[in-house]
Amino acid sequence: MPIIDSVRSLPGLDLQRRQSRATRLHLDLPLLFLLITLCGFGLVILYSASGGNIFMVQRQLIRFGVAFLGMFIIAQFDPRVFQRWGLTVYILVLMLLIAVLVAGKKSMGAQRWLDLPLLPAFQPSEIMKLALPIMIAWYLSRKTLPPGRLQLVVAMIAVVIPVGLIIKQPDLGTSLLIMASGVFVIFLAGIGWRWIIGAGVAVTALVPILWMFVMREYQKQRVLTLFNPDSDKLGAGWNINQSKIAIGSGGFQGKGYMEGTQSQLDFLPESHTDFIIAVLAEEFGFLGVLVLIAIYLALTARGLVISVKARDSFGRLLAGSVTLTFFIYVFVNIGMVSGILPVVGVPLPLVSYGGTSIVTLLGGFGLLMSVATHQKI
Repeated sequence: MPIIDSVRSLPGLDLQRRQSRATRLHLDLPLLFLLITLCGFGLVILYSASGGNIFMVQRQLIRFGVAFLGMFIIAQFDPRVFQRWGLTVYILVLMLLIAVLVAGKKSMGAQRWLDLPLLPAFQPSEIMKLALPIMIAWYLSRKTLPPGRLQLVVAMIAVVIPVGLIIKQPDLGTSLLIMASGVFVIFLAGIGWRWIIGAGVAVTALVPILWMFVMREYQKQRVLTLFNPDSDKLGAGWNINQSKIAIGSGGFQGKGYMEGTQSQLDFLPESHTDFIIAVLAEEFGFLGVLVLIAIYLALTARGLVISVKARDSFGRLLAGSVTLTFFIYVFVNIGMVSGILPVVGVPLPLVSYGGTSIVTLLGGFGLLMSVATHQKI
């Protein structure tokens, strides 16, 4: 039957068959393609930022492999499984955060790691980045949206408790991201403007208290350096000044791959982690940064589409929160590297060298794929 064979070979039908096979594997093809592109791009930049350290790139590649496997496993579960176990996991992670404060592993003045028998050292705060939005989405989706006053108060308390425990470690950057992941769920649930304005006033009123009684001296110095980076050029202002020099010297097209002076001559601290985008800007210029931002925006757009198309309130709230929190990751890192936000130690998602954060980020995208594919089966 030549006519039927010709119809079956049409590109559109072939694409539909591939998408159908991917759906049965619970993989969202656009999301998967963008993630692989971003990770590959990140490995190229990491090689230059690390001064050609192939061992570091190999370790990052292994971590990507483990994280993608975790993403695939998470995607196989129906979102209702996460909905069912959300509260239990949240409570368990809270207990781990308390254990960190009591018997956590100390490193460079911070106590963020937990070293349990038969397990590698890990940060429970990273797990909370997923546990909190799952639990809040479960709690708010049990009743008709928008939520009532009591629901909102309980949800905010559930956000404040882990954030407070993580601030005590201290880890301001992670605490802000976790707070954002919970607040986004509440915001997407459809709260009124009175609650939004009231929350803004409350946060503003808390700033002096946080400054005087919660924030440590080095954290205050980072905020002050934001407004006057030249006040201590060789101390607190060194990182941001060197970052601005790297970004500005890259111009429109950049100096060329592995030709950046700030990173290759070690003027730029943390060039392979928090300040890796400065390396990209110096070597590939504005065009390179634009390509990276385009990939991030495409990932964010795809996540929001998945959220809008979710089959129930839980899926919409969870997918929307994971997506917007990922965007905040990107915004905060680029903001602090370019000098418009304080330096809070937030890595550039899936580009900076790291371990636990990569697994957490791709775990979040596994949740997105779960929401996207299970509704179609």
